Amino acid sequence: MSTKQFDVVVIGAGPGGYIAAIRAAQLGFSVACIDEWANEKGGPAPGGTCTNVGCIPSKALLQSSEHFEHAGHAFKEHGIEVSGLALNLGQMLKRKNGVVKQNNDGILYLFKKNKVTFFHGRGAFGGAAGAEGYPIEISGPTTETITGKQVIVATGSNARALPGAPFDEKLILSNTGALAIEEVPAKLGVIGAGVIGLEMGSVWRRLGSDVTVLEGLPTFLGAVDEQIAKEAHKMFTKQGLKISLGVKVDSVTAGENNVTVKYADASGAAQEAMFDKLIVSIGRTPNTNGLAADKAGLALDERGFIAVDDECKTNLPNVWAIGDVVRGPMLAHKAEEEGVAVAERIAGQHGHTNFDTIPWVIYTSPEIAWVGKTEQQLKAAGTAYKAGTFPFLANGRARALGDTSGMVKFLADATTDEILGVHIVGPMASELISEAVVAMEFKASAEDIARICHAHPSLSEATKEAALAVDKRTLNF
Repeated sequence: MSTKQFDVVVIGAGPGGYIAAIRAAQLGFSVACIDEWANEKGGPAPGGTCTNVGCIPSKALLQSSEHFEHAGHAFKEHGIEVSGLALNLGQMLKRKNGVVKQNNDGILYLFKKNKVTFFHGRGAFGGAAGAEGYPIEISGPTTETITGKQVIVATGSNARALPGAPFDEKLILSNTGALAIEEVPAKLGVIGAGVIGLEMGSVWRRLGSDVTVLEGLPTFLGAVDEQIAKEAHKMFTKQGLKISLGVKVDSVTAGENNVTVKYADASGAAQEAMFDKLIVSIGRTPNTNGLAADKAGLALDERGFIAVDDECKTNLPNVWAIGDVVRGPMLAHKAEEEGVAVAERIAGQHGHTNFDTIPWVIYTSPEIAWVGKTEQQLKAAGTAYKAGTFPFLANGRARALGDTSGMVKFLADATTDEILGVHIVGPMASELISEAVVAMEFKASAEDIARICHAHPSLSEATKEAALAVDKRTLNF
């Protein structure tokens, strides 16, 4: 039997991989996409970490837990009386799983629609390129070898474990286990106050857990604009998240039904805490195990990432890599943009990904979103800038929503007024940030946003007002 040959073979069907496969097919190539994720019945579950145990299920639980908290606290202010409020965690998890499956099935449909051949299994290099391309061995539910003239590696990342404390997903949890806790833990520990730690901590706090977050860095959300991070820290603390900074974890010991964490606090004093569950969210590592990179001679860097240039080219001709497995932010939408860009480069076009306008979002309540430079980055670079802020407290739509926490902040060049960064903490920040991304992509000035008509009443008016504030001429504050 002859080996199946494809113009493009994509290894991995996460956000980067499946989008790259679809775009390559749209451009007229014969495309195969290989992915090993499986659902509980053993069937294919494309979408990678994002769809299966990341972005999508976490947002489903964040939404459900926010509804629960509103029903227990905020509804009364709206004149809605709720009696006999009860949590059906099983149904909540079932709904989350249903949302995941809808996305899995949606990707399989898109493959069929775009004539992408899907293989369920693990893809690995079978050796160096031959006359027909690179041999790619598929193992698992599907076992066969195919060849690709061009190969795009999009194998994603894995959660990083603490040394000496591997994930068992029962007591010591990665994002996978954190999304599938079957009973609300009375005491929940979270190591790492990053995106995953704060989102998962928020979910379980709303559902009734006493949550303690231990962060090794001395500052809270160091990558976020300092003013925004301080505001967020104040609000999370008010909600009941116990956040300790500057912590040095000494040991994590799992017992039969609990986990003991010994650590030194910021002052160096020895502390010990016992939790029913422990979520560890201290970053992620590139997923190159099982790729057989050495068989093809694919180069990895000192941290295990696939080495690529600015165009996502590896050291091998016609082999590309995108997403979490290469340098740059580990964000689903960054992977998607690289996937599109690589497919277009293969077609001889000029695919482009602008790292300076990639938005970041933390889906807590309030949400945190930003794009571009922070104030501390501008100060460190010696860039002359102007800043403008506007609080949601002075926004009519936020008052009507009953959520007036947070602010919008603009940073603009002191001379040209070009927008250098926009930072938001508050309601629907994840949606509001898109206007800033568009503006920055088109090199807009703060005055451009300030002079554009925004619907009233809307949260987006806070964006306009913050842009006005850059020139010290807000109208509603």
